[in-house]
Amino acid sequence: MDENTKATLQLVWGLLLVTAGVGLLFRIPEVMPQIRQIESFSGAIPFIYFCMYFIAVFLIAGGGRKLYLHGRRLLSKSPPRN
Repeated sequence: MDENTKATLQLVWGLLLVTAGVGLLFRIPEVMPQIRQIESFSGAIPFIYFCMYFIAVFLIAGGGRKLYLHGRRLLSKSPPRN
């Protein structure tokens, strides 16, 4: 597998990570009322909020980092010579 293919796959993976993080950000407000109804989790609601948002931010940050690094790698490569 050549370097351009690897960089392209890493770009796709980074985009999927960012998409998952953004999706999680939109999903948290929908799911938390259901989690609040579970009595055994009532004392840990702030911790659950923190963990969910923490995961979402790191998914977005990690995916964004991949997009930045591998996007630069693809752009800095000169086109192949014939």
